Amino acid sequence: MPELPRPPDPKPAKEGKIGVLIMNLGTPDGTDYWSVRRYLKEFLSDRRVIETPRAIWWPLLNLIILQTRPQKKGRDYATIWNKELNESFLKTITRNQAEKLGAALAGRSDRIIVDWAMRYGNPAIKPAVERLLAAGCDRILAVSLYPQYAAATVATANDQLFRALMEMRWQPTVRIAPPYHDMPVYIDALARSVRNHLASLDYEPEVILASFHGVPQAYVDAGDPYYRHCHETWTRLGAALGMGPDKLAMTFQSRFGPDEWIKPYTDATVESLAKQGVKSMAIIAPGFSADCLETLEELDGENRHIFEENGGEKFSYIPCLNDSDLGMKVIEDLVARELMGWL
Repeated sequence: MPELPRPPDPKPAKEGKIGVLIMNLGTPDGTDYWSVRRYLKEFLSDRRVIETPRAIWWPLLNLIILQTRPQKKGRDYATIWNKELNESFLKTITRNQAEKLGAALAGRSDRIIVDWAMRYGNPAIKPAVERLLAAGCDRILAVSLYPQYAAATVATANDQLFRALMEMRWQPTVRIAPPYHDMPVYIDALARSVRNHLASLDYEPEVILASFHGVPQAYVDAGDPYYRHCHETWTRLGAALGMGPDKLAMTFQSRFGPDEWIKPYTDATVESLAKQGVKSMAIIAPGFSADCLETLEELDGENRHIFEENGGEKFSYIPCLNDSDLGMKVIEDLVARELMGWL
């Protein structure tokens, strides 16, 4: 039988590498009005974040919110900006996490390439996927650095990844890392960070708040598991620290708009504690893998002021795990577990 002619092959592509893409929420490129406006427009236009019907939301967003909010948020960002690198600390920390993860995984295999991206702003997800493909990654593990699942965080990051894949003729094989809200290594790292921080203080806080980012109550009612994941983290952290709910309380921050959000609210709780006579407290943010506006400015800034203005005296913010040894142990263990079968 005569040999059939082969169709012309495209330029041979690199293959055989494994990509690990870590993703976080995002940040504006600067603190000026237009940089913050571009970021807020992308963020607040996401249907995963704002589920209000477009006919109602678009006029509010474009005619009111984007006219006034960028200036205020720009001033807030300026108070916690990494001036040395001219970027937000969220971007600095996420880059450090990716670089340290790459160095740690290099000891496991020379086939692994680590990159990082933000759901909103820069560096964007699609170019990161294209870089991994160009480097020969035909398999990619996507890791959202949100311990607890929410549609407005994990799902929208995955959506953006899938949009990039939809435009690719040759799609890599993709795995999505699951939430890690109950991983023993994560709970242990949180507990150790609390103990280490408390040991550095010259007082024992009467109350510690575990403050998670809030979501509208309607999202949870519709089936989002976020509240349950936060509750599981808080419960396990309390058990690891030997603290009951009177010592380690759970609250939710960063509510936006007039709708009811999941409770109790962090700022209202801080004010109430101070007015009840609590003189010392600390706050930890277990839902954030890296310090950002919501932790450095909102918790360590706004809520500190609320506490002190209402009679509180000693306030301390416990930093996120960030790219510390404890934090990197969590990310490395999660990635190593999810790469099983590929290495």
